[in-house]
Amino acid sequence: MNKKYFMEMADYLCWADNKAIDWVTEINDQQWNQEISNSFNSIRNTALHIVSAEKIWLDFWTGAPSPVYLSAGFEGSKKDLIHIWRMTSANLQEFIEKYPEKNYQDLVSISKPNGEIAQMSFWRTFPHMVNHSSYHRGQMVTMLRQAGFTLLSNTDLFTFYHLHHNEGKAEPV
Repeated sequence: MNKKYFMEMADYLCWADNKAIDWVTEINDQQWNQEISNSFNSIRNTALHIVSAEKIWLDFWTGAPSPVYLSAGFEGSKKDLIHIWRMTSANLQEFIEKYPEKNYQDLVSISKPNGEIAQMSFWRTFPHMVNHSSYHRGQMVTMLRQAGFTLLSNTDLFTFYHLHHNEGKAEPV
């Protein structure tokens, strides 16, 4: 757990989010709203869940007063959600870049959707958020395929590292 690793994870999150944003930008409204059996019942609702979770974690980490889950009442368009997603992803990347490594052990107060309050060390919450987004992006891939969209690309962490960090060269361990 160090700053370099967290910055790489933030870079990965932003890269993978932008891939997913590109996909949902290409689908039509019928595909966006199509009922598909999964954790969330449409591509729209899955995207909304990802964005809402990323945004609420940023609110928790920055100590935003009265954070609200975006998914609790979002009424905007696909374009609105995509704009919020791009901004949230970029804001997360910037936050990690500026967040001091000495604060990684600090407790973060979390208000769960059911109202329960919890606390957890920052260094545990950030990887959780990255993993959570990856999980639901994977579901989104399946849903996009079921909706007839096949112009997908790999968003695995290995692919990100291969393309952006070691360029095929062995890295020191």
